Amino acid sequence: MQTSRREAFRFWLKLGFISFGGPAGQIAIMHREVVEARRWVDERSFMQALNVCMLLPGPEAMQLAIWLGWRMHGTLGGIVAGLGFIGPSIGILLALSFVYALHGDLPFVAAALLGLKATVIALIVQALLRIGRRALVHPVHWLLAVAAFVLIAGRLAPFPLIVAGAALAGLLAGGGEAAPRESSPHAAFPWRTLAAGIVLWVIPALAIVGIGGRSSLYADIYRFFTSTALITFGGAYAILAWVNQQAVEAYGWVTQADTIAGLALAETTPGPLIMVLQFIGFMAGWHPNESGGQATVTALLASWATFLPAFILILVAAPYVLRLSENRRLAAALAGITAAVVGVIASLALAFGRSVMFPHGLEAPDWGAIGIASLAFIALQWTRLDVIWVIAGGAALGLVLGFV
Repeated sequence: MQTSRREAFRFWLKLGFISFGGPAGQIAIMHREVVEARRWVDERSFMQALNVCMLLPGPEAMQLAIWLGWRMHGTLGGIVAGLGFIGPSIGILLALSFVYALHGDLPFVAAALLGLKATVIALIVQALLRIGRRALVHPVHWLLAVAAFVLIAGRLAPFPLIVAGAALAGLLAGGGEAAPRESSPHAAFPWRTLAAGIVLWVIPALAIVGIGGRSSLYADIYRFFTSTALITFGGAYAILAWVNQQAVEAYGWVTQADTIAGLALAETTPGPLIMVLQFIGFMAGWHPNESGGQATVTALLASWATFLPAFILILVAAPYVLRLSENRRLAAALAGITAAVVGVIASLALAFGRSVMFPHGLEAPDWGAIGIASLAFIALQWTRLDVIWVIAGGAALGLVLGFV
């Protein structure tokens, strides 16, 4: 079904403001609106595109939006869809970052943040269970999950190496390659799109090096978040375990408390959860001298470096998406990565859970945080409450406990 560019633009912008609930909720909204209600794309094409977006590094819901926009209105349509999906959350989270940096130590703000942090623990555990049920279907997958947990929690191997090893193991344990179907068999490779994407990455890089040099904070931010974007498999929870280690321990940009607060704030905003990386970029620029200008620049650099590769990957792959979805070798490699992601998320849950619920050691638990996390998990697992209401409830309980 054909639709006008103006109607599509209004939809993608609206989606950017209402896409709460993480990738599952965002994909559900797109399916309901694009496939069922508006019939812009058929069911089979939607699911095939989703499968490929899960194969590629980056936020899969955002990449699915980009592909849908491309399918309807070409490259410009894909760009508009992606920008509409992330634009509102960039602005909202930037404002929340300032609130945290300037007022995070006020009693009522700190109390609400404690409730949000405890709720985040429940969200991570629920994601761990949900992904684990889907991913751990073979003994090899269980071994990959355990190995990934040990390697990442013990600082024995970096996340990129874990991803590569898991992909190889999944490939060796998987099946052969399916014969491609007729979809887009003679599509010309989009060289112009690839070249434009490279230029858009190079221009800020040259400006950063020219102004501050290769060892400046801006250069470190741009380099680190670009490399992070290229290994973002398994969603925000998985990559955040790696980013937390690097940003806290290797670079010293943020504290672990900052990282947890950033994840909590990202959970409260629409758009992709990977937006938490923008918050980490903001705090990296804030901490040296509490400069709002510098923090804004580092936040936007982090977002540019995080999301530009996602646009390039999906727009370059767009003509081949329906064929790639039937490649069994890619699916087997993804299964190995997803299994490893379970172990990585488990390490994140352990690290964050210890920081929020046992901030002073196992002998001095924070019973308020434990109670909020437990109630949030019960609500997520056994009720039909939307995740945004669970998050709001966690913040409210934090406020109540903070002033009791």
